[in-house]
Amino acid sequence: MQATSYTYDAETRTGSVLLDDGTPLPFDAAAFDAGGLRLLRPGQRVRIEVEGSGDGRRVTFVTLQTL
Repeated sequence: MQATSYTYDAETRTGSVLLDDGTPLPFDAAAFDAGGLRLLRPGQRVRIEVEGSGDGRRVTFVTLQTL
């Protein structure tokens, strides 16, 4: 699934993405680390993997979207 980076805190390696429908979805350090990234800037297109549904939905993987 694709999204756009919305927030990122380099100190905690946590942040949030905006889904294409505008829904914000937070991610934790484990999801950030799983993608192998070092830094993330707001506005970057990312590829994410999520699990769960509704209020229990969470990001498990976030990395840059490449073509």
